[in-house]
Amino acid sequence: MPEGHSVRRLARQFGDVFAGQALAVSSPQGRFSGGAALLDGHTLLAAEAHGKHLFLHFGNSLVLHVHLGLYGAWSFGGDSTFTGASSIGAPRRVGEREAFADGDDDGGAPYAGPPAPVGAVRVRLAGSHGWADLRGATTCETITAAEADAVLARLGPDPLRNLRGDAGRFAANVRSRKAPLAALLMDQKVIAGVGNVYRAEVLFRRRLDPLLPGTALVDGDARRLWRDIVAVMTDGVADGRIITTPPKYWTLDGTTAAKAAAAGTPVPPKSAHFPHRDDVHFVYKRHGLPCRVCRTIVLIADLAGRNLYWCPYCQQPQA
Repeated sequence: MPEGHSVRRLARQFGDVFAGQALAVSSPQGRFSGGAALLDGHTLLAAEAHGKHLFLHFGNSLVLHVHLGLYGAWSFGGDSTFTGASSIGAPRRVGEREAFADGDDDGGAPYAGPPAPVGAVRVRLAGSHGWADLRGATTCETITAAEADAVLARLGPDPLRNLRGDAGRFAANVRSRKAPLAALLMDQKVIAGVGNVYRAEVLFRRRLDPLLPGTALVDGDARRLWRDIVAVMTDGVADGRIITTPPKYWTLDGTTAAKAAAAGTPVPPKSAHFPHRDDVHFVYKRHGLPCRVCRTIVLIADLAGRNLYWCPYCQQPQA
């Protein structure tokens, strides 16, 4: 499931390529025909993300609300001008795919409008230079602005907004609940946008026991946890992928960056070099492998139907 940074990038993409345009909105699959008809021909005013929810605001005061869930994805396409900030300079992410025409790198033909839909396209948005197709989403609905506000009211603070007071609100949400931290970070009413990857990684980075009850976390530690989540998710928006390890853990030509630095080999900054896919996480999907910090074997367990990864030494319960 795409985590909050991917949905934020998608919102930015929609704003870049569609904002201010009257859009043709349709449901090739037919399951969203009524909702599409309410939006068809109206101008997209703004695209907004909160956690894993995407809200597209139209000029008739209606909102397209999308939650991708486990299987949803947007695909984009259009002419050579149809590019946006969410796709520049980074690899493709879950939930994003693009195709271009009119002089693109693949030598495509000039743009002549959207192609015939492929597969079960729930909703298609088409503007003057390109289109966006949605497939497989858990939620796709046309709602009023008041109904959108009601959805937002049910969600916890979004680290990518990081509004004044959000750190305190997050700390209060966590410390008022007896559930384990690992469960609370996945509860979108506690914090919006964190998924399984960020959950595992930030708990390791803060050396927190994933089974520690929220009520046992002191306020200062909760606020530091919030700040780390803000930092890594902000990096995720910029990088287009989740990278939670610093460069010293990255592999460079068969050796770690730390060893390379010790040997006098310059280590490029993250902005100039993406690590190998096996080097980007501390514990996520590294069960059975030695911890990067202490060499203890990383463990895996089921928690509320999702895999939890942690280091039993670095994240051992506090006495």
